[in-house]
Amino acid sequence: MNHYIEQIYTNCLAQASYYLESEGEVAIIDPIREPDYYLRKAAERGATIKYVLETHFHADFVSGHQELASATGATIVYGPEAVSQYPILNLADDESITLGKLTIKALHTPGHTPESTCFLVSEQAGKYVALFSGDTLFVGDVGRPDLLDGVIVSKEDQLKRLYTSLEKIKALPDDLVVYPAHGPGSMCGKTIGTEKQTTIGQEKANNYALQPMDFETFCKTILEDQLPAPRYFVQNALINRKGYEPLDQVVERGTQALSADSVKQAIASGAVLLDCRTAEAFSAGFIKGAINVGLSGQFAIWVGTLWDVTQPLVVVAAEGQAKEAITRLARVGFDSVLGVVGMPQSEWSQHFELDHIPNISPEAFITQAQGHPHQVLDVRRVAEYNKGHLPDAIISPLRDLRQGLLSLDKTQPWQVHCAGGYRSMIAASMLKANGFEDVSNIIGGYGAIVAATKSAAESVENPA
Repeated sequence: MNHYIEQIYTNCLAQASYYLESEGEVAIIDPIREPDYYLRKAAERGATIKYVLETHFHADFVSGHQELASATGATIVYGPEAVSQYPILNLADDESITLGKLTIKALHTPGHTPESTCFLVSEQAGKYVALFSGDTLFVGDVGRPDLLDGVIVSKEDQLKRLYTSLEKIKALPDDLVVYPAHGPGSMCGKTIGTEKQTTIGQEKANNYALQPMDFETFCKTILEDQLPAPRYFVQNALINRKGYEPLDQVVERGTQALSADSVKQAIASGAVLLDCRTAEAFSAGFIKGAINVGLSGQFAIWVGTLWDVTQPLVVVAAEGQAKEAITRLARVGFDSVLGVVGMPQSEWSQHFELDHIPNISPEAFITQAQGHPHQVLDVRRVAEYNKGHLPDAIISPLRDLRQGLLSLDKTQPWQVHCAGGYRSMIAASMLKANGFEDVSNIIGGYGAIVAATKSAAESVENPA
């Protein structure tokens, strides 16, 4: 084998980039914004990054194409219909470039976006090595055609092109290995499987979108149950077309320590105080008005879902985590972080009004519900709610909660839950920041409540 392939998976974005090497020459496919890993990997292997291959203008993260090109002199490569404000090489459909002893052919597969292109890699003898499918084909799913609807291109036009593109993909050999750009959790698809790679044959057998169907049925099947795209998607797609500020400048500015007066002034001017500590740490005490989105989950995706990328932010981070927080925000285009709260938590009370949100166990929730009813807020997706929910729970999905708050009674006590506890603390902090005084978070979410309810019922039926 005269090549090396490595998948670099970024969990918080549910995104996969790739390192492809042959004979000391490297192509990086769909890189995230920070270039360090790719540069380090090439240096360790004594190789040179020759190309940065972009399957399309990504909407869910800011790509590292310019960072890598600037650092290495690599050529940025797109397929047809890609028009940028920086130098690129456009490959026509079926046009190829060489990488060591490999041939990389562009297969124009529009439908997710107009310029979407898969890269088909083969050895010089003609044997296929892999298909880097970008957002055209996932494990068990395909790229949604509606992300740019009404902004750049209509979903109706994209559906027509996607239908044709998938026929092109289905004609490839069944044993061809497919490396997609996303896994489960990405909003670029709706039912993406958990495996990190697949084959054409597996997808022809199992992928709902690749089954035989007429065009009308195809359109209905693809569009049903698609959630609205997060607000940052279109903005990221435009950033990836236009270019962006170097990451090191963004991180240097964003990690500067702000005085208490500067924090207060920023908040008064409209900045969001974003606390990215764990839900447990946040629960115990936070600066009044802060919103908690923990680094432990899909941090960047949720920040981008809840706020516009131009929203000024002031960050609260645990010790040693400020740079990580600013970097992960920059991955989705938040370059407007003003800085971080610059004093330790032990000094907060000297400068700010503090608040807390009680965490309650599922068992305590069940007990309280019997004697002192609370309003229960379920912030899961509607589809999750429909599969099972608590009696009288009010559904208001987190992604829409900023608007949903308007219909909730601030005078009532509220207990908030999601599926596992991450989203519910975000929601509880939003309630607190908007004037809800009596708010608590149910640890473990709906699954833990169901388990505790079952356990309590069994104890009644089978007393010791």
